[in-house]
Amino acid sequence: MVRVYLSSRTSVPRWLSVTTQIATVVAALAVGGIALAFTGVDPFQAYSILFIDTLTTPYTITNTIVRAVPLVLAGYAVFLPLKAGLENIGAEGQIYLGGILGTWVGLNLGLPSPILLPVMVLSGLLGGALWALVPAFLRAKWNVNEILTTLMSVFIAIQVNEYLINGPMQGGAGAFPRSESLPTGALLPTIPGTGFHVGVLFLVVVPVLLHLLLNRTRLGYEITMTGSNPEAAGQAGMSKFKIYVIVLTLGAAFAGLAGMVEIAANQQRLTSQWSPGYGWTAIPIALLGRRGAFQTALAGFFFAILIVGSLQMQSALSVSAALASVIEALVILFLITAEFVRSYEVYVETERNFGRDLPFVNVVGKES
Repeated sequence: MVRVYLSSRTSVPRWLSVTTQIATVVAALAVGGIALAFTGVDPFQAYSILFIDTLTTPYTITNTIVRAVPLVLAGYAVFLPLKAGLENIGAEGQIYLGGILGTWVGLNLGLPSPILLPVMVLSGLLGGALWALVPAFLRAKWNVNEILTTLMSVFIAIQVNEYLINGPMQGGAGAFPRSESLPTGALLPTIPGTGFHVGVLFLVVVPVLLHLLLNRTRLGYEITMTGSNPEAAGQAGMSKFKIYVIVLTLGAAFAGLAGMVEIAANQQRLTSQWSPGYGWTAIPIALLGRRGAFQTALAGFFFAILIVGSLQMQSALSVSAALASVIEALVILFLITAEFVRSYEVYVETERNFGRDLPFVNVVGKES
């Protein structure tokens, strides 16, 4: 007879947090490799294309960095609330609202480009933040589950986009509903001598600002404290209402900025389902990089490599580009497993040591 006991960890060793994150990626790639082998594809060749070729040619490097911009920004929409113990599942909807508001500004204000682009950036930030304001208030005021409210807001945002391109913002010729194309002055310019648009600067600025916010300010301390021990935070006079509203709206602002960048750099107009789904990918990005702002940025780059590399594999080996989605799903699956390992210690008691004192407290037993 064997008895298995679970004990909640009072603290998580640093080495365990780092190891579980690395093991999550390795396990996802290993299982993905098995799937490739079953389809008759050499997994080593496939992963060589996925990771080495993607990072060694100028075109794919440029494409990867450009893709990483909205992915990293959307990842922060989930990461920041996660630091306060909240789960924002609505980054996709916040991307839509940031893109919509940014497009409206670009089409209607008619300002010179040096003024128009900063206004579009602010409008993208504002669009995402406003879209999360209601879920944030409901969670902070009445403890309404933010997972449900942010998730439902995604589908509302998609329908708002459909309404606008079929009505008030419809423009251009063609059989498919869409808005007018943004004027040249509303498009993100390319940095001279590179293939990057100026939006890549957000990959430098935003991680640094978030790192400083979380690690060098009182607000950052309150966010972290509220997420790790909300009862102690309340006893210390920290306002959960303030923290919940701030982290959800500020995080959503980054998703709105991601939507504005996607429109002004790539899509250039609103269409039906114009978002590539970065808001959903933001969830595993934030979970994988939850230790900090820089780690989240690295996770965003990892998923950008997956997306670009999977297209390269499709071209070279006729492997479906959906492999990126498969690996993304596997990462989520193994992240859940890793979270269990981080949260609980496991003790196995055999017949030879029945009756001995267990080294853990608050043990929940399960006998088999």
